[in-house]
Amino acid sequence: MDSRRRLRRHSLALAGALTVSALLLNACSLADDDHSGKEPEETASIRANIECAESGRVLGTGSTAQQNAMKLWTETYQKACKPVQVAYWAQGSTAGVSGFLRGASAFGGSDSALKDSQVEQSKEVCPGGRAIDLPMLGGPIAVGYNLSAVPDLVLDAPTLARIFDSKITRWNDEAIQHLNPGKALPALPIKAVHRTDGSGTTKNFSAYLAGAAPKQWPYPPANDWSGQGGHGASGSQSLADHVQSTDGAIGYFELSFATERKMRTVKIATGAAQPVSASVETATAGIATAQLVRADGDLTLALDYATNRDGAYPIVLITYEIVCDKGNKPETLPALKSFLTYTASEKGQAALAGIHYSRLPPVILTKVRRAIETLS
Repeated sequence: MDSRRRLRRHSLALAGALTVSALLLNACSLADDDHSGKEPEETASIRANIECAESGRVLGTGSTAQQNAMKLWTETYQKACKPVQVAYWAQGSTAGVSGFLRGASAFGGSDSALKDSQVEQSKEVCPGGRAIDLPMLGGPIAVGYNLSAVPDLVLDAPTLARIFDSKITRWNDEAIQHLNPGKALPALPIKAVHRTDGSGTTKNFSAYLAGAAPKQWPYPPANDWSGQGGHGASGSQSLADHVQSTDGAIGYFELSFATERKMRTVKIATGAAQPVSASVETATAGIATAQLVRADGDLTLALDYATNRDGAYPIVLITYEIVCDKGNKPETLPALKSFLTYTASEKGQAALAGIHYSRLPPVILTKVRRAIETLS
């Protein structure tokens, strides 16, 4: 039995190493894509505002919620800092945290902060230090749906909770009709789709349901799906594809995945004057209610999922980069700090709106930048 376990661990480590090598080779090729000899204006501007590391190979793994942001950030940074190789492997938050805690990546991406037990465990891979959570971007979790005859749909937290817990099973249910007076809702089965992989998006979506509709959603927020019934898909991209291709489907994912597919999204009735659509602006208003809840260099934020502020979209997430405050590997530290300095910079944050993410409030970003400067 022990020999088989050792063989399995060796095989997993070898597969991971090959994947990391492929990702970093791809990152290297991205840096060389532009053969025109002329440096793009955006690249020159970034180079002028950050100090590139002389060299280094940095791998991040985790959250699919930040996948599109990381794609933009790594490609842009790579072109400005060609000696450095940076890659991000979007596997889901649970896998990202697990990989970081095994020492397999320089940083982990997660849509929820580390548990206290995970912070304690991180001391094994952060000699003389521990892992900290650095918020890096935010955004709305859109609720996308596929009903060709219903171009505009309003739902609230109690109704969403009952839909995703298989208590409401048809689109012409009285509860949905009450929120959409005068609309012809079809007598079509609801096909609610949830994530099957460990996901911070799931945790934040269920945190919204638990916070805004505790009677209808009795489950504690968790990376793994707790609701009853429904259909499953692994990763935000697959979930969005499933909803897009299935009549009567509804699912949750980051707004960028809905926008890419020109998918309709639900307006949320929060008790505000008007139902709130998912957008960068309304999510920013929702994120503005967040409060710092940890100390000692950690920047975990608590969101108010039950907000009824006018124009504030309540289903939002903040995604973190998990790093060692001390004990980072010397061969990756300069490149890691350089890359994160860019993502937290004005240039890096300003790029988010174009891909439907929300930048963090200035007071939080100031703390993030100071934390990056002190990494060692």
